[in-house]
Amino acid sequence: MTRLHTLWRFSRPHTIVGSVISIVTLYAIVCVGQKSEHLPLLLLALLIGITCNIFIVGINQVADVELDRINKPYLPLPSGALSIAQAKVIVYAALAASLGLALLISPYLFGIIALATSIGWAYSMPPFHLKRHHVSAALCITTVRGLLLNAGGFLVFNHIVNGALDLPQNVKILTLFVIAFSVVIAWFKDLPDVEGDAKFNIRTFALQYSPRAALIAGNVLVSMAYIFTIYMKAVDFRQTTLPSVETRVLLLGHIGLFALFILNAASIRLRDHGSVRRYYTRFWWFFFAEYVVYLIAYLVPL
Repeated sequence: MTRLHTLWRFSRPHTIVGSVISIVTLYAIVCVGQKSEHLPLLLLALLIGITCNIFIVGINQVADVELDRINKPYLPLPSGALSIAQAKVIVYAALAASLGLALLISPYLFGIIALATSIGWAYSMPPFHLKRHHVSAALCITTVRGLLLNAGGFLVFNHIVNGALDLPQNVKILTLFVIAFSVVIAWFKDLPDVEGDAKFNIRTFALQYSPRAALIAGNVLVSMAYIFTIYMKAVDFRQTTLPSVETRVLLLGHIGLFALFILNAASIRLRDHGSVRRYYTRFWWFFFAEYVVYLIAYLVPL
């Protein structure tokens, strides 16, 4: 149990939850009306997503042991609960599993996973070390979580299940929202870690400008994403005499989430390190909630 708990901490659970809920949501959209016919495909996709995620966050921890001794001393590597050698075994086993399973499903999915893991490697490891500047870091995160997972993953599974290669409007809106959210994750994840980032010369948004500037810019960008989604769903609502369940759930859900997001943004105290960490944790809740709203919208009609 101790080893499993260490592995769970090493996998960075909030990122695992984000990957799982996004895959389940995309499955619900692809397989709408087909219920459980493609559950084996979903299970394989979840295994691929989890192992790909473990590789990306794991290789980052292997590269950042000294940095994490300052920023995140509770993680398995800096705390000594896991050795570098053990971490490398986990990381490369996860890489092999994600690539092998992806190839079983589709060569196109293999290409997406290969590209995602390559970006994850370049994000953390020399000579690229793309995380050292906030622009390249944001591009990596948005490419993997926004484009490859949402648009790329949806296209592959939509082709396998429905023989189609189109992106429905709701998936386009979701992808744009997640791209905006991923940019802000790249900015906000460094807010609690300013001390270590400064020592190791990692040019995060918060250090290049200020934590306050990062917070304002991030909240404005996510607010724009909420407003855009609400506007698009409001247009759909007005254009039909009997709006679909999906439209009503997505419109009301985003109005509610936007209101809560504003309340959360008003709660942070930048001078309080604990408040910053709690704010960033709640920020991930909004990421999860975005997919949950879509999941509910597509499951209700069933």
